[in-house]
Amino acid sequence: MVNETTKKRPWMVAVWPGMGHVAISAGYYLMSKLGMVHLAEFSSGGIFDVDYALIKSGIVQRTQRPRSRAFIWEAPEGKRDIIVFIGEAQPPQGKFEFCERLVDFALDLDVERVFTFAAMATEMHPEHESRIFAAATDKKALAELDRPDVRVLEEGHIGGLNGVLLAAAIEKGLQGICLLGEMPHLFAQIPFPKASLAVLQLFSELAEISLDFSELQQQSRAIELQLGEVLAKVEQKMNPQAIEPAEEYSLMEEQEQDLPEEDRDRIESMFLQAAEDRSKAYELKSELDRLGVFEEFENRFLDLFKSPE
Repeated sequence: MVNETTKKRPWMVAVWPGMGHVAISAGYYLMSKLGMVHLAEFSSGGIFDVDYALIKSGIVQRTQRPRSRAFIWEAPEGKRDIIVFIGEAQPPQGKFEFCERLVDFALDLDVERVFTFAAMATEMHPEHESRIFAAATDKKALAELDRPDVRVLEEGHIGGLNGVLLAAAIEKGLQGICLLGEMPHLFAQIPFPKASLAVLQLFSELAEISLDFSELQQQSRAIELQLGEVLAKVEQKMNPQAIEPAEEYSLMEEQEQDLPEEDRDRIESMFLQAAEDRSKAYELKSELDRLGVFEEFENRFLDLFKSPE
């Protein structure tokens, strides 16, 4: 796949859903702006179980276990290919075994370094800049993170596959880095694109790739203003002891009703545009997120990145 005489060895970014949608949003944005194509489906090896049956209009739907897929941007000569691994969910158990198999998958693709993205929840104000925290599997990789805008995690732990994958990588001699974007802990259940922007900006520098961040910057600004207003109202009306997780959750309005026809028509139009120009895919994803229907359209969205026949 990779011509070693003209290209550097590829890097892989692995992302899963998590706090603030920091990692998964960054992964989708990277896929969209680089115009990636589908590379491979990764078998979970039966590690995912089924916990419930989905009902729509009284009809039990077919069971679908979470999927894991890899997408690739084939770089020009002198650069390195970038692979994005998208997991729809993290396995409830068997995480290390899953990550060992994923590392083997990466090594088969001659991946030189694996990255994970994650959220770092702090007491930051939503209108402040997101700081970047980082950890690496060896001193050489850590030295590349010696930058004024990066804070090295001196101790502690990184939960979930974002950390376990790096532990598995060490066992098999694969270099790894985790980049964590800062977000307000009060809004941990709400997408916080500013943290995704921070980790992507650093990653693009490390990988020496050029990305258009304008959409993510606009989205970040809109969200920070909304959350800033919410926080100001909460601080005015409630004392600190009264701020409960329930209040945080109440900010999320779940959309259970069917989509209005005009929304579905707009989504169809955006799918057609994204099929013609994959750089518009993130705009489509943002709209699906806003309407609360991304899960319904996720497989179709990822099909946009399949290689043309």
